[in-house]
Amino acid sequence: MSQCQSRVTIKQNQSLCNTALIMQEQADLLLYNITQLATCAAADGVKRGTQHADVGLIYDAAVAIRNGIIVGVGKSAEITQSYRATQTIDCTQHAVIPGFVDCHTHTVFGGDRVHEFEMRIAGATYMEIMAAGGGIVSTMHHTRTADEQALFASAKARLDEMLAFGSTTVEIKTGYGLDTATELKILRVIERLAQEHPCTIVPTFLGAHTVPPEFKANPADYVTLVIEEMLPQVADWYAGSYFAEQGIPIFCDVFCEDHAFTPEQSWHVLAAGQAHGLQPKIHVDQFNAMYGVEMAIEIGCVSADHLDVTREPAIRKLAQSDTICVPLPAVNFNLGHAEFADARTMIDAGCAVALATDLNPGSAPCYGMPLVMATACRYQRLLPSEVLTTSTINAAYAVGLGDRVGSIEIGKQADLLILKQADYRHASYFFGGNPIMQIIQHGKLITA
Repeated sequence: MSQCQSRVTIKQNQSLCNTALIMQEQADLLLYNITQLATCAAADGVKRGTQHADVGLIYDAAVAIRNGIIVGVGKSAEITQSYRATQTIDCTQHAVIPGFVDCHTHTVFGGDRVHEFEMRIAGATYMEIMAAGGGIVSTMHHTRTADEQALFASAKARLDEMLAFGSTTVEIKTGYGLDTATELKILRVIERLAQEHPCTIVPTFLGAHTVPPEFKANPADYVTLVIEEMLPQVADWYAGSYFAEQGIPIFCDVFCEDHAFTPEQSWHVLAAGQAHGLQPKIHVDQFNAMYGVEMAIEIGCVSADHLDVTREPAIRKLAQSDTICVPLPAVNFNLGHAEFADARTMIDAGCAVALATDLNPGSAPCYGMPLVMATACRYQRLLPSEVLTTSTINAAYAVGLGDRVGSIEIGKQADLLILKQADYRHASYFFGGNPIMQIIQHGKLITA
């Protein structure tokens, strides 16, 4: 990131103060003179209601990092007296925020659906395209025929773009295989990405994404296949995977929607996933309200995603539950919809809310959280402080890593973004460009 390095001062092997070196702790990296540090600290866990607007601002701040972990956070004068560092960055006239957590993506897939993009412009709806054999099924065919190396290479390129826009933690779903062999193939690609890419990756099994063509006449048989064949093999794979070794959870998701799965079918899939140790998530209320929200709350879904047609009675129930609401405004933007999920009412009712790109080839070909945040401010009436919370610490809790990423606190993974501007609100103010000057992923400077 050569432009960044021309605008922030990076120094090697220099102490920042005259305090005797023997009195200072050693750090690998020290950010100092930070004009605004938005820590997004959350001492009590996921943020709800009015807590979304508290981003834990510290002015004239500093952050010390050692072995990829944050070891010091506070006023610049205090931290620079306490730590000496191998490498330092002068952040004068720059804000620093946590790395974004993109908690809902479909990053691994074959092919594209640009022809459907043109069809929608000409007037076809998402559900019409899906009913005609397009949509998820179209991507399924491309993904089934692609080999693992091709899927890895294309997904890695997408992750590079996402990281360049500040996403340091990314959830990735399966769901474009819709048979056991291909779903496991996608999981292996996700694991390789986690091992080789700088981003922290969280896996989600979405075998119940839609009913594949070979089961169109007998969707109940496909649900049985997911429960009795896919889930046991996914659980076995996870037990020996990099993710289990790293303490990163795996989730089971389902698309509860017309032309996909009923609330009853969704319940059976999620309950079977729980029995195998997969935490439940759900796509729900994207186009039709089918009482899936109530089911999601009852079964204990970590998050309920989309929620475009969720109304106040269900929102009030979500506010009383532990389920995190995840609106996906890039989908509405891409589909040309005038209506968006009522995230304003969700926050005002006391819900915990997170945002994500929903990166996928059909409904959300979107790499960047900054555009999602900008859209949520304008169309869902969220404040810049609220969209920062929803894109960092709350999104981290939506993927089970709230104790590890999503905020700038001592003991957490050092994932930070140095913005081009001194005010953190610029992350969602200007749109169409990239507000990020420098990315620090797990304590390392990332060149993009």
